[in-house]
Amino acid sequence: MTPQDLQTLLQQVASGALSPDSALTSLRELPYQDLGFACVDHHRTLRQGSPEVIYAEHKTPDEVLSIAAALLDRGSNLLSTRTPDATAQALIEAFPAAEHFPRAGIVRLMQTTPAPSGPVGVLCAGTSDLPVAEEARLTLEFYGVQTLPIYDVGVAGLHRLLSRQSELARCKAHIVVAGMEGALGSVIGGLVHTPVIAVPTSVGYGANLGGVSALLSMLNSCAAGVSVVNIDNGFGAASAIWRILQTSTQGQTPPTSTSLG
Repeated sequence: MTPQDLQTLLQQVASGALSPDSALTSLRELPYQDLGFACVDHHRTLRQGSPEVIYAEHKTPDEVLSIAAALLDRGSNLLSTRTPDATAQALIEAFPAAEHFPRAGIVRLMQTTPAPSGPVGVLCAGTSDLPVAEEARLTLEFYGVQTLPIYDVGVAGLHRLLSRQSELARCKAHIVVAGMEGALGSVIGGLVHTPVIAVPTSVGYGANLGGVSALLSMLNSCAAGVSVVNIDNGFGAASAIWRILQTSTQGQTPPTSTSLG
């Protein structure tokens, strides 16, 4: 339930168009809906301004379908992350309006248009980092954030990045995705004055240690103010940036959204 839905419900009760008992029925499962194997948090939009997101990895297709149906039935937008191909296919068959982005492991279905914000730069060092960068970009767009993708601009060819500085200057924040030594986060942190969240990836040769080397490099950044999320966590970086943008532009008030129906 969105803030607008709740306001409409209360106005209907106040005007006498809806009885208190009917309103109570509508509100009974407002905090969460117990599906037996999962408790779907329908209250999250009211608390945070955006609905619960499904982490699909390790869930069965039927479980993901049930959670998705519960969210969509309440008018929420749908974002399923780390979605296996078989689960994505099941979602597309059940909800034909949904979009599948295989490289990012994301399935998305928008029933309302979020309040716009941004732009946010999404940068990655190399093409091998694209799955994580795309997860971040598509999550930002789910939140209504305009994005500027700048891909394959790692420090092995720094001229590729420096030619895009005017674009970087237009962005209100930046997500920087890099594996190997993870140096790109420090470079961007030294070029811009806006928030930078670095995302280490598990891309790299043996000494990369599955992303640990990039993680430690980013945590030890020489550029002041660079924040770091966990390895391969494009979704987490996007969610953090969205919260920063909402706080800076709207205080603590959750954003509104416009129905597409």
